[in-house]
Amino acid sequence: MICIDNSEWMRNGDYSPSRYQAQADAVNLICGAKTQSNPENTVGLMTMAGKGVRVLVTPTSDLGKILGCMHGLEVGGEMNLAAGIQVAQLALKHRQNKKQQQRIIVFVGSPVKYDKKVLEMIGRKLKKNNVALDVVNFGEENEDKSEKVEALVGAVNSNDSSHIVHVPPGPNALSDVLISTPIFTGDGEGGSGFAAAAAAASASGVSGFDFGVNPNLDPELALALRVSMEEERARQEAAAKKTAEESGKQETGRDQCTSQDVTMTENSGTSATETKTTDLMDDENVLLQQALSMSMHDSSSAAAVQDINMSEAAGDDQDLARALQLSVQDSSNDQANQADMSKLLADQSFVSSILASRPGVDPNDPSVKDLLASMQNQAETQDKKDEDKETKEDENK
Repeated sequence: MICIDNSEWMRNGDYSPSRYQAQADAVNLICGAKTQSNPENTVGLMTMAGKGVRVLVTPTSDLGKILGCMHGLEVGGEMNLAAGIQVAQLALKHRQNKKQQQRIIVFVGSPVKYDKKVLEMIGRKLKKNNVALDVVNFGEENEDKSEKVEALVGAVNSNDSSHIVHVPPGPNALSDVLISTPIFTGDGEGGSGFAAAAAAASASGVSGFDFGVNPNLDPELALALRVSMEEERARQEAAAKKTAEESGKQETGRDQCTSQDVTMTENSGTSATETKTTDLMDDENVLLQQALSMSMHDSSSAAAVQDINMSEAAGDDQDLARALQLSVQDSSNDQANQADMSKLLADQSFVSSILASRPGVDPNDPSVKDLLASMQNQAETQDKKDEDKETKEDENK
C-alpha cells in the first residue's frame, strides 16, 4: 500500500512544479516498478489528508486502474500519519494472496503532529504482523520531524527490511532521487533491480532494450513485439523473393526472344547459303555443259585424225586399203538401203496398201495415221540431211 500526503502543504512549490505533482510522479513510477518486477505483485493507493483517510484502490496488479485513481484528488486539510498507517495495515491484512509479503510506502511532506512514542508503538505493531515500512521524507525540514519518522522506521525495521529516504528541496525531481534508493531496488531481501531499471528508463525516456521494453519486466509484451517484427521481416523477404522471381521470368523471356532471333538469323544464313550453293550448282552445270561440248568437239577431231591416220595407213599397206574400201562400200550400201527404205516408208499409199493387206489392221485408225505421219516426217528429215551432206561433199571437191 502507498500512502499519499494530500494535505494543504502539498501546494508548496519548493519541488518542481509542486510538492503534490512531484509526489504524484514518484508514486506513478513506484507503482509501475512494483507491478512489472513480478506478475504477482499488487499495489494499492490511499490518501492521509483531506476529509479523512480514504482508500483509493485496494491492492491490484492493474496498473491502469492504479494510475487512473490519481487524477482529480483533492488537496487540503492535515495529514493523519498514524491513522493512514493503521488503515494501510488493515488493507494488507485482507489481501487475497496470503503468501505475498506486506509493505507500506508512506510519503511524508507535511509536519508530523504525533508524539515519538505513539509512532514507535505503531512501528512495533507493524513489525509484529511482518509488515515492512518505507518512508519518503520530503517537504518540511526540521529535526523534530526527522526524529519522529526515524523512530517509526527503527521500530519496524527487521533485517534491514524497512527504509527511510530524506529528499531535500532542489532542482532534482523527487522521482529521480528515489530511483537509486532501496525503495525502488528491492524489498530488503536483496532485490532484483528490475524495478529500478524500468523506473530509470521511464524517467529518462531512454531504453537499452529492443523496442524500448525490458523482457524481464514484461516478457509477454517483448515476445509480442518480437513476433510482430519477425512476421514483418518474413513478409518483406517474401515480397523481395517474389520480385526476384518476376525479374527472372522477364529475363528468361528476353533470352527466349534472343534465341528466336538467333535462330531466325541462322535460318536466314542457311537460306543465303542454300541460294549460294544453288548458284554454284548452276555454274557447275554450265561448266559441265561446256566440258561436254568440248569433249564432243574433241571426239570429232579425234575421229578426223583417225580418218587421216587410216588414210595414211592405207597408203602404206594395199591389203589394209582394200579392206577399208570394202568396209566403206558396205557402209555406203547400208546407208543406201536405209535411204531406199526411208523412201518406201515415205510413200504413204504404199504403206497403206501393205497395212490393208494385213489381217486385223485398219489403215483408217487414227493411231495408225499418226504413226505413218511421223514416219513420213522422219523420212523427209533424213532426205534433207542426205541432200545437205551431198552438197557439202560437192563443195569440198
